[in-house]
Amino acid sequence: MKSLDYIDWIVIGIYFLVLGGVALWVILQKTKNTEDYFLAGRNIGWFVVGASIFASNIGSEHVVGLAGAGADNKMPLLIYEVQAWIVLMLGWIFLPFYARSGVFTMPEFLEKRFDSKSRWFLSVFSLAAYVLTKISVTIYAGGIVVAALLGIDFWTGALATVILTGVYTIFGGMKAVVYTETLQSVILIIGAGTLTYLGLDAVGGWNGLTETVGPDYFNMWRPATDPDFPWPSLFITSSIVGIWYWCTDQYIVQRTLTAKNVKEGRRGAIFGGLLKLMPVFLFLIPGVVALALKMKGELHWDTPDQAFPVLMTNLLPSGLRGLVAAGLLAALMSSLASVFNSCSTLFTVDIYKKLKPDAPEKKLLRVGRIATIIVVIAGILWIPIMQNISGVLYEYLQSVQAYIAPPITAVFLLGIFFKRINSKGAISTLVFGLVVATIRIILELSKDSLVPGTFIHTFGSINFLTFGVYFFLMCCCVAVLVSLLTEKPSEEQLAGLTFGTITEEQKAANKNSYDWKDIAASVLVVVLVIIIMVSFTGEA
Repeated sequence: MKSLDYIDWIVIGIYFLVLGGVALWVILQKTKNTEDYFLAGRNIGWFVVGASIFASNIGSEHVVGLAGAGADNKMPLLIYEVQAWIVLMLGWIFLPFYARSGVFTMPEFLEKRFDSKSRWFLSVFSLAAYVLTKISVTIYAGGIVVAALLGIDFWTGALATVILTGVYTIFGGMKAVVYTETLQSVILIIGAGTLTYLGLDAVGGWNGLTETVGPDYFNMWRPATDPDFPWPSLFITSSIVGIWYWCTDQYIVQRTLTAKNVKEGRRGAIFGGLLKLMPVFLFLIPGVVALALKMKGELHWDTPDQAFPVLMTNLLPSGLRGLVAAGLLAALMSSLASVFNSCSTLFTVDIYKKLKPDAPEKKLLRVGRIATIIVVIAGILWIPIMQNISGVLYEYLQSVQAYIAPPITAVFLLGIFFKRINSKGAISTLVFGLVVATIRIILELSKDSLVPGTFIHTFGSINFLTFGVYFFLMCCCVAVLVSLLTEKPSEEQLAGLTFGTITEEQKAANKNSYDWKDIAASVLVVVLVIIIMVSFTGEA
C-alpha cells in the first residue's frame, strides 16, 4: 500500500475542520430537553433523515467486509445490501404506528402495545447486544481501517476515532449526530464513487471486468442445495434480519423519529432506501475490481479485506486519496456516533426514567451524557478483547444477527398485523428466542466435539440461514399459541397500534401524509432492487 502524502493530509485536515465546525454549531445551540437531545427536537427534514439512515448503516464493516466479499467470491452476501424495499416498509408500514404512539424508543413502543415486561426485556437485551456486537465490531474493524489508511498503529487509530466521535455525541446529542452524518454521507458517496469510476476505467470498463473474472462470478443466487448460501434460505432469512434491523432496531428507527412529521419521516426512509443501493457500487464493485487487477498482475494484496484500501491507495491520485480516506473515516465515525446515541437513549428513557419517573429534564440530560461516556469507555475497554478474537469469530459475529432477529421481528410484525397477540405471547416469544439463540450459539461453537448425526449436532451445525427460517417460524408459533391460550389484550393496548384498530380519522391523517411523488419514488426503489437482483445472476 502507498502511504498518504501531504496533500492527502491537507484534505483530511479540511474534512475534520468542517466536521468540527458543524458539530460545534450544533453544540452551541442550547439543548433544552430530552426531545432535543435524543430526537433532535423532532424537527428534522427528509434529506437529513435519509442521509442519517444511510450513514448510520454504512460502517467500517462495509469497507472491510463488503469489498472483501466482492474480492472473495462471496457474491450472495450482496443480498444484505439490496434490502432497500425493507427500508420502504419502515416508512410506509411501521413509522405511522411509531409516530402515533409518540415514543422515543422501540422498547417503549412494546410497552404501549404489550406491557412493561416486554419493554424491560428489549431494553436490556438491546443495550447488551449493542456493546457486545455493534460497538465492538465497529471499533475493531475501524481501528484496522484507520491504521491501514493513515499509517498509524491500531491503538492510536481506534482510540482517536472513539474519543473524537464520543465528544460531539456527548455534547451535541442526536442533532449533532444527524447533521454530521449528512456531511459524512456526501463525502463518502463522492469519494467511494470516484474510486469505483476510476477502478472500472483501469480494468477496461464493465466488459473488461466481466471478461477478467468471468460472468459467472457475479451470480448471487446459489442452488437451494448449496451448503453455504442456499438461495431460498438466503432470501427469507436476510428479509427477517432486514425487518429487524431497518424497521424495529433503535439504531435505525430513531432517525425517522427525529422527523418533523410522518411525511418527512417517510420521505427520509424512501431517500434512505435509494441511498442503500449505493454500497453495491461504492464497495462491492471496487472489491471485484481489486480482484481483477490482481489477476492481471497489476495489484497485490494478501487477504480480501485489504482489497479496498490497497485499491484506493494505488489507484487514486494525490488529494483524491485523502478525500476517500476522509470518507472512510466518516463511515466509521457516523456508525459509532449512531450507536453511542442509541445506547444513551435506551438507557436514559427505558431504564433510568422508568426507575425515576419524576426525574427533571436537566437530570435526564445529564444522565444521557453520562451514559454516552460510559458506553465510550466500555468500547475502549473492549478493544484488547476484540484484538484477541480470531478472524473466524469476528466473521461469526456477523451471522449472530440471524439468531437475534427472528423473535424480535416476530413480536413487532405480529403485534402490528394481528391484534389478538397479547403481552404473554410477546414476552414468551422474546424469552424463548433468547434461550434458543443462546443454545444455538453454544452448540455452534462446540459442534466439533458433538457426535455427528445426533439431534444436538444437527441443531448446532445446520446452515445458519436455514436455521433462521425455522427459528422465525417457531417464534411466530409461540407468539400465536400463547396469545390464543390466554386472555385477549385490552382496548387500551390496541388503540391505534395495530391495523385492526386504526380509526377513520387516523386513516385520513395517514392518507394526507403522502402524495404521488412518494409513491413514484417508492416504485422506483423497488424497480431498481429488482433490476440489481436480476443483473447479478451470473449471465453475460
